[in-house]
Amino acid sequence: MRGNAPLVTAAADPTLTSMVDNTDPPERPRAEPEIIPPDRTGRRSGQPTWPPAWGSSASGGAYGSQRIYVMRPGPLGFAVMALVLAVILSLVFLVVIGAFLLWIPVVALLVVVGAVYRFLRR
Repeated sequence: MRGNAPLVTAAADPTLTSMVDNTDPPERPRAEPEIIPPDRTGRRSGQPTWPPAWGSSASGGAYGSQRIYVMRPGPLGFAVMALVLAVILSLVFLVVIGAFLLWIPVVALLVVVGAVYRFLRR
C-alpha cells in the first residue's frame, strides 16, 4: 500500500447515493389493485372452479376423493425400520473407518520421509 494514496470517502459519481441517504418519497403505484368480491368471480359458466370442490373428480381422481390411513407401526414395521436404520448406520461407520484407514499409509510415508531426512542431515 502506498503511503501517499488518498483515502476515498465519497462515491465517484455524486448521483449515486446509498439507500440511507435517499430522501425521495416512495413511488406511488401506477394503478389501484382490483379487488374481486367472492360472489363475482368473472368466470364463464363452463369454466371449472378453483380450488376444486372437495370430492370432485379434479381433486381425487375419477372415483372421488381418496383417503390415506396413518397407523402405528406394528412389530414387522418396527423391525423393517430398525433394519433400515442399522444399514444406514453401518454404511456411515464403514465410510468413517475407510477414511481413517486411508490416512494410515500417508502418515507412515511422512514418518519414513522424516526419518530419512533426519538421517541424511547428520
